[in-house]
Amino acid sequence: MNSMALLPMILFLVIIFIVGVYSSRNIGKADSFVQDYFLGSRQLGGFILAMTMIATYGSASSFIGGPGAAYSYGLSWVLLAMSQVVTGYFVLLVLGKKFAIMSRKYNAVTLVDYLQGRYQSHYITILSALAIIIFLFSAMIAQWVGGARLIESLTGLSYKSALFLFAVSVLIYVIVGGFRAVAVTDAIQGIVMLAGTIILLIATIIAGGGMENIMIDLKAENPNLLTPNGANGELSARYISSFWILVGVGVVGLPQVAVRAMSYKNSRSMHRALVIGTIVVGTIMLGMHLIGVLARAVMPGVEVADKVMPLLALEVLPPWLAGIVLAAPMAAIMSTVDSLLLIVSSAIVKDVYMNYINKNADEKKVKRMSLTVTSLIGIAVFLMALSPPELIIWLNLFSFGGLEAVFIWPIVLGLYWKTGNAYGALASMLSGMISYILFHSFLPDYLDMNTVVIPILISFIVYVTVSLLTKQKLI
Repeated sequence: MNSMALLPMILFLVIIFIVGVYSSRNIGKADSFVQDYFLGSRQLGGFILAMTMIATYGSASSFIGGPGAAYSYGLSWVLLAMSQVVTGYFVLLVLGKKFAIMSRKYNAVTLVDYLQGRYQSHYITILSALAIIIFLFSAMIAQWVGGARLIESLTGLSYKSALFLFAVSVLIYVIVGGFRAVAVTDAIQGIVMLAGTIILLIATIIAGGGMENIMIDLKAENPNLLTPNGANGELSARYISSFWILVGVGVVGLPQVAVRAMSYKNSRSMHRALVIGTIVVGTIMLGMHLIGVLARAVMPGVEVADKVMPLLALEVLPPWLAGIVLAAPMAAIMSTVDSLLLIVSSAIVKDVYMNYINKNADEKKVKRMSLTVTSLIGIAVFLMALSPPELIIWLNLFSFGGLEAVFIWPIVLGLYWKTGNAYGALASMLSGMISYILFHSFLPDYLDMNTVVIPILISFIVYVTVSLLTKQKLI
């Protein structure tokens, strides 16, 4: 156990816990428990909005799986990853004021609330909640495994012990603080992620003798590491371009990201978040994935690519500073987990229980139900993560693709196309979900493109066609 590296990590978890407890006091004073617990009473300023989007979007894939893939593929993976720079800008630009206005009009606390208000269909509400539960469970498992692996490598604890420590840390402040705790801690985590990226990038360049020497070493090992096509030429221009759909423009369909676009205070906050978010995302994504490539020259021969980031930090930094830097991936993982946990909890409590089981539930009952469901979901994910998969990055990308195929057109066309109706939205969601699962299972990366591309095209065509054919009908 590296105690000097472990101490900053423990301090980080303590700070997160204190923020969660402090935020819980604000919930006790709020006019509406549901509004505050799940949406922070729509009072996020520009800086916190930008950071909560960044920290939620950043995950084990961004800080562990991403650098690991860059270590394996070379600079081509950096090119692929940079499609994520537009994420926050695109989401707020597309959804923007109109989404916030409409969500307030429908008194929407969740994405499913918005869809119910827009389409007035119980079938869409149920299907939306089901899709969120299915695909986000996959993403949560990936993040919990990533968090446990990071603690395991840093502390020397067994995987199960590390998983338990991580689970307890996350559950305490999410259950106690809700969305406001998530948003405020995301701001802290976003700062840690940015600082950790910059520090580790500089230290890696110094350890490798400068960028020129590192590039020479990489070229000597394998010239393909410096090309856009991957170490073995496995990444085509078409495949890399298709990732712009998955992790660039398609993220507007992710519930955990879209819900941020209905939580800001005013237009000024949104505009500020556009600028801050784009700069910070660009810095983090470029920095972390470039670190993965440079690590191949500094530490050649790492067999398990997902261990590159923590091993590199311990190699090129003093132990105490490595502990601070490794708080960055921990921040990314924790912020993603807490947001996903709250999204799934809200799908069950707000979208199913309050709409169909107990419409007249009082505040106390809703609060008790919310805390209970959030706890039970956390325990369920903990149990599923006890037998971890080998590659967490693909679990996360599977979740992204599934949610985008289901939600992107009902959200975007629902905002900007008046002809779009419940029939079109429901058909689009069903076709997106079914086609994505089928393509993922039987024709992954069809036509040398990411699996999400064709299901998104299918769901678009179905939405438009069915809406036009059923103009006058209502569900």
